[in-house]
Amino acid sequence: MLTAQSKSVIGESLLERVADARRKSDALFEIVRPEALYDRPIPERHRIVFYIGHLEAFDWNLLHDVLGLKSFHPEFDRLFAFGIDPVGGGLPTDQAADWPSLERVREFVRNIRETLDAKLNSDTDGLQRDGFPLETLLNVATEHRLMHVETLAYMFHQLPFERKIPPVPSSPVLTSPVKASMIEIPAGSIRLGLPRGSKVFGWDNEYESYTANVPAFVIERYMVTNGQFLGFITDGGYEKRELWSDSDWEWKTANRMSSPVFWSKKGGEWFYRTMFADVALPLDWPVYVSHAEASAYARWQGKALPTEEQWQRAAYGSSDGAQRNYPWRSGIPTRERGNFDLASWDPVPVNAHPHSQSAFGVEGMLGNGWEWTSTVFGPFPGFEPFPFYRGYSADFFDGKHFVMKGGSARTAACMLRPTFRNWFQSHYQYVYAGFRCVSR
Repeated sequence: MLTAQSKSVIGESLLERVADARRKSDALFEIVRPEALYDRPIPERHRIVFYIGHLEAFDWNLLHDVLGLKSFHPEFDRLFAFGIDPVGGGLPTDQAADWPSLERVREFVRNIRETLDAKLNSDTDGLQRDGFPLETLLNVATEHRLMHVETLAYMFHQLPFERKIPPVPSSPVLTSPVKASMIEIPAGSIRLGLPRGSKVFGWDNEYESYTANVPAFVIERYMVTNGQFLGFITDGGYEKRELWSDSDWEWKTANRMSSPVFWSKKGGEWFYRTMFADVALPLDWPVYVSHAEASAYARWQGKALPTEEQWQRAAYGSSDGAQRNYPWRSGIPTRERGNFDLASWDPVPVNAHPHSQSAFGVEGMLGNGWEWTSTVFGPFPGFEPFPFYRGYSADFFDGKHFVMKGGSARTAACMLRPTFRNWFQSHYQYVYAGFRCVSR
């Protein structure tokens, strides 16, 4: 166990963050019944057992050389090294029997933790990899694990309810329509990205900082709700060819899609799949959809998805030119500011956090669901890949992924920084992602 004895080098708070991230990932696996740990809830992803080994294998592959440690299970180091990004190609075809036993995987996890912790609690002064200090590597390991705490949650969301163990009884869901309104954002500049040499940790795609001039635009006060999206469905939005790009229409048609993946229809009534139960469709929750569906809805409205720069200005900018660290005026992220940092398994009404308002009056821009932008994921000027993790961002600069901003209920607080960028491909439905529209 990490004891922070080397705090003069690494920092006591960072070692505690490593330990806390482990506790969170361990707790997440506890909601899955043991007999379901070899299930594959999402066809494009690995079986759950892979991720039990992957979190530790990532830490080991990142740190063992710099710490002067020799591998004790090279086969597992490779087996659990990489996940799957479902771009092109076929679906994985492995069988449950192809994977090691749970006992062997958990022994692998224990050995890695014990070995790494013993070294981190000794003298690590001056250790670095590719010019990056150990502190940076531990930040990478911590945030990588916390990202998986979120992505695993949306994987587990697709497990049959009987394959999960609810931590607490579900509460009734109360819902009501939300009155939509638009907010005018005046023309102005906004700074994106981190300056090289910043003391704040950031991933490679967050560098380097630059300033963009953003023309005036109008943006929705709240994220688009299930109730609003229901209007799109009722009007036949999924069947209107003119609302969809060629590739999006082909994908939608091939998959016979007629509603969001979180929705189902029973007896003529719409229901929403929460983590542990189906509930009557909550009209005031944000709708979770793919980028393709969000884009079609925006066209139906005669609007568009915001660019990354527009979203950034609406969230962090102000009329006087000042730029905020969070949308609200001051203070760290707290529960009254939004639905984030593992606060809930599911969304809440889009107007539930009036104290989250940006300087322009836009609400709920952090938490409650990532927000799609129209910006294709790519490098900022001056981008340099992490030499120890070259594929983290650069592998996805392929024109098929779109930037998401904001965060969901399962996004850790450390990743609510203004420069953090998430991304997924246009046709991926399972992530906790919604959107709001703009008029230019």
